[in-house]
Amino acid sequence: MSNAFREVLSVRNSDFPLPDQVTILGADPVLSTRFRIGETCAAVLAGIGVAVSDIWAQRTGRRQNVSINVRHAAAALRSTGYALRLDADGAWGSIISKGHVAMRQITQPWPTKDGRWFLPHFGLPNLKARVLDVLKCEPNPGSVAKAVEGWDALELEGAIDEAQACGAMVRSREEWTAHPHGQTLAAKPIVEIIKIGDSDPEPFPNGPRPLSGINVLDLTRILAGPIAARTLAEHGAEVLMVTGADVPQIAEHVIDTSHGKRSCYLNLKDENEVTSLRALVADADVFSQGYRPGVMEKLGFGPEDLARVRPGIVCASISCFGADGPLSHRAGWEQVAQTVTGICHDSGQGQPMLLPAAACDYTTGYLAAYGILLALARRATEGGSYHVRASLCQSGMFIDRQGQVTFPGENLDLTPDELDVLRQQSDTAFGPLRHLGPVLALSETPPDWTRPAPVLGSDPPLWLEYPDSPTTE
Repeated sequence: MSNAFREVLSVRNSDFPLPDQVTILGADPVLSTRFRIGETCAAVLAGIGVAVSDIWAQRTGRRQNVSINVRHAAAALRSTGYALRLDADGAWGSIISKGHVAMRQITQPWPTKDGRWFLPHFGLPNLKARVLDVLKCEPNPGSVAKAVEGWDALELEGAIDEAQACGAMVRSREEWTAHPHGQTLAAKPIVEIIKIGDSDPEPFPNGPRPLSGINVLDLTRILAGPIAARTLAEHGAEVLMVTGADVPQIAEHVIDTSHGKRSCYLNLKDENEVTSLRALVADADVFSQGYRPGVMEKLGFGPEDLARVRPGIVCASISCFGADGPLSHRAGWEQVAQTVTGICHDSGQGQPMLLPAAACDYTTGYLAAYGILLALARRATEGGSYHVRASLCQSGMFIDRQGQVTFPGENLDLTPDELDVLRQQSDTAFGPLRHLGPVLALSETPPDWTRPAPVLGSDPPLWLEYPDSPTTE
């Protein structure tokens, strides 16, 4: 049993599974990094398999065998990059837009006046405008580099924070572990499961899949939160995405992280639509959100508020920096988490470099799903409302703890044949799509999505009627 899988199971706090019930095949490096991102993700996915098996055992009395390949887990960390769509000429091409490629070119670490490095983040138009306003530059590599070079790194980090934009000074692992915020996270488990209220036990409803009859509200975007909800959909949950028509999105991530879900628009600044959301909460089992800390509380949808409306609800909060500590108020992204925790500092050869995959985002999404599954299993036997908390920085520290490997320095990746085996084709509103399917293997209930990725806002804000199907015996 790897250290990573042992740490994952420590959150579950149970003696199971038996050793022969879980198989993790392969090892890093799979992608071009010395960090064990494939092995770490595989450990979390194996944990998800165990948690699903726990639920299946509650339903049927039978446990399932769980299997995950490290190479497949590594592929899952960059699933959007592997998704293909038919173009006008009938050829399959990447769904990644030129605009997204341009954003990545400037969301990189740049040298500062004081000999440090700083990463500004340009992920969405509103945040991009705030960063450009601080830097007083144009959105191209040369202009950004020149602007960043005129600042001391920590001074620029403060200015970005004050502007409510995103960016961070590159820190070493040692600097982060000595930082008060790093110390706060180090004292916590990789995913927190906090009981926040009492309620009667709620056994799982009848149905053919582990999460049949479980309603999930997904108020997240880009990237960890949607992955958490997509994972629940893989195992039969009814997932309804809730967003606003004017909320900025990244189209390729929406396409790739929305498999198995429905989507509705609700404006949380409109009292009538807030009332509609509250009505959805009353019949929800899970409420997952990724807003800045404090935002949902101001709207009346904090975990304690939700538990009063719907006793027994499982709330999930997904953030960059976590719920506690001096930096918890800051928003952040994958690249910011890599930057502050030491990963970016140690990834390059002589200068900071980002990972070749969104390892913090995906790992956090899977950890959040894992925590939700464990909370639902607890609710089924002992009752209670729960708050699950996961963060990108905590996941970055988890990845870092697994140590490093050597790789030959060339571009590593899965082969085209490997990717073809992992891909499945869906007919979507965006056209035919070839994308990675679920990579976790279970012996009785293979993970799968029952519907293709929807267009945002294409469904009414209502729960579907769920038939009272007999449990699979």
